Order: sequence, then structure tokens, then C-alpha cells
Amino acid sequence: MMKAEDIMTKEVITIRGSATVATAVGLMKDKGLRALVVDRGHENDAYGIVTETDIVYKVTAYGKDPKQVRVYEIMSKPCIVVDPDLSVEYVARLFANTGIRRAPVFQGKLLGIISVTDILRKSDFVESPVSLFLEDKIQKAIKEARAICAIHGAVSYECATAWDEVEELQAEVAHQKSEQMVSAKTSFEEYCAANPDAPECRIYYED
Repeated sequence: MMKAEDIMTKEVITIRGSATVATAVGLMKDKGLRALVVDRGHENDAYGIVTETDIVYKVTAYGKDPKQVRVYEIMSKPCIVVDPDLSVEYVARLFANTGIRRAPVFQGKLLGIISVTDILRKSDFVESPVSLFLEDKIQKAIKEARAICAIHGAVSYECATAWDEVEELQAEVAHQKSEQMVSAKTSFEEYCAANPDAPECRIYYED
């Protein structure tokens, strides 16, 4: 499963908030960029971001002089940042839920920037959809859970924990498919049907 760090653009061009929009436009043209990360004022400050959309919508659309407008007047700050270990799927979901198209990748320091274009052009979501990856992972987790239960017993803590991991994976798949797991029995439900006296199953059915 690819992560943000695998597809991010590592060369990040930053700009100070006090710079003029004209300077920002010049940088974007020279570097072929659609956004610039706005530097932090100090170590505990947040990063900002200024995009071509910000410039067009907030400066050009109102006939303002880009030489007189400062970046800090039109930027988004604090901006959403992405952890480099975040999977591409979750980055895409974050973008979809927030309506943003790009975000700095940050972990202790600025590492890069990731955009919807990076996801489309660099990720392997076409060849390796996450749903198939998770289905395969579920099957492996089920085999492991059955093996653990055979060793430690059907009512053991280890057995219950193993099935919890299976449930979490199945819940993730169900979330991706936007449907609830009600039409068919889950692996945990099958386990409880076979082991109704297991403590976790009694709690499950009482709820």
C-alpha cells in the first residue's frame, strides 16, 4: 500500500507571508507550480499555503494590484498537513472531505507536498485497489485468528484480540463500500455462533 511519502513532490518551494502576490506569481511561473507553501514565522508556528486559485479569486477577480497585496492576506493558514506515513487512500479521502487539492507533507519538518495530481499520476490505485489489498489481508487475518484460537482456546484473550483485528479490517472494507455488514454474517458472528459461551460473544449479543 503506497504512502504519501512515496508519491509526494519532494522539492517544495516556500515563500514568506510578507512577500507580495506578484512575487508569488513569478515563482509559480518560473517553477511551473500551482501552489506555494508559506513559511512558518517561528518553530511553533503553522504552515500556510497560497494557491493559484487564491490569487485568481481574491486578487485578479477584484482588480487588485498584485504588487500591493501580500501573501498573508490571501493564504490559507493554518493549512492541513499530511503525515508521510498516511496511505494514499486516506490522503485522497482527506482531500475529498475537505475540498482541498494539495497539502504539505510534514513530520517534524517540511518533507514535501502532495496533490491530487500526484495521486492520479504516481500512485498504484489502478493496479492495486485498496479494497483488494484489504480483502487479501482479511483472509490472512482470519487464518491467523483460527490458528491462535486453536492454540490458546476459543475463549482466550488472545483469540478475542485476533478476531478484533479481523473485525476492524472488515469494518474498513464495509466503510469503503458504503454498506453495512447486516446481510451476511461476519467472521466474528460465525465465531460467536460456534462459541456462544465466549465472554466477548456474550457482551456482543447483550448489546
